[in-house]
Amino acid sequence: MQNNQNIPQNANEHCPGANSDQAGKSDACAGCPNQQLCSSGGGKQVLDNSEIIANLKQVKHKILVLSGKGGVGKSTVSSQLAHILASKGFDVGLLDIDICGPSIPRMMGLETSEVHSSNNGWQPIYINENLGVMSIGFLIDNKDEAIIWRGPRKNGLIKQFLTDVAWGELDFLIIDTPPGTSDEHISIVQYLNLTPNDGAVIVTTPQEVSLSDVRKEISFCIKTKTNILGVVENMSGFVCPNCSHHTDIFHPTTGGGLQLCKQYNLQLLGKIPLEPKVLLSAEKGKCIYETAPDSIAAQTYTQIVNSLLETLNEQPKS
Repeated sequence: MQNNQNIPQNANEHCPGANSDQAGKSDACAGCPNQQLCSSGGGKQVLDNSEIIANLKQVKHKILVLSGKGGVGKSTVSSQLAHILASKGFDVGLLDIDICGPSIPRMMGLETSEVHSSNNGWQPIYINENLGVMSIGFLIDNKDEAIIWRGPRKNGLIKQFLTDVAWGELDFLIIDTPPGTSDEHISIVQYLNLTPNDGAVIVTTPQEVSLSDVRKEISFCIKTKTNILGVVENMSGFVCPNCSHHTDIFHPTTGGGLQLCKQYNLQLLGKIPLEPKVLLSAEKGKCIYETAPDSIAAQTYTQIVNSLLETLNEQPKS
């Protein structure tokens, strides 16, 4: 595995960029850890990304799944969106860039899978003929061993995922991200901006402790000019499997996802309840729409996908 010393472009909205004549010299560069590198011209290597451009041109829609908060269900949302899009006939790739906590292999039922190389590069692990998956979880021998990497090594692997993985032609590339607004997020946004991309789906839970972190993620998207396709409120109440009674486990004391969307003029794509059937589907690597099509969660996920397709002017292929 390569250890490319890629230096991400500063997410500050006033950053002149590593390829600018003012790189490392403008007032906005003061205090940046990459100032000396950029002023010497060393940061320009980041923008020499012709392989990424060539690979991403084969992907029609690229969607990030973001949240400033950990534990809100980004990986569950990412995996279910990928499943449902594939069930509608689209060619889908699911990329897991949560380097330190990859959950996608388990949620897709691929824990024992290994990546194989060919003349075209790394081959995604395929659930079926139109749904491929890539994660660092496929590249490590001990699944319980901590991955202790600094930012440049994480960035190098993300770049490899975009250049060395033989995704082929895709209708959708869903990218599951770690919590926060740091190295991985700056890198993936920078790389995706090399070609036209669609933007991000932001995941939150109803309580204020989650919403406060999600607001930071929205700020990140604004500063990096990342389009926000909408917000998903996950764990939006508990639905009893016996009587279907709805109870707010995480009470929306400040209005939840709906109020957040009103505050930032965003679309609320859907409110997914806590249902045991979702957990069972994720544990087994299955699509909730296939295992429990009559569940509220399955109907909500389908509504979310349909809203995204409408926003992106796409029609189901099957």
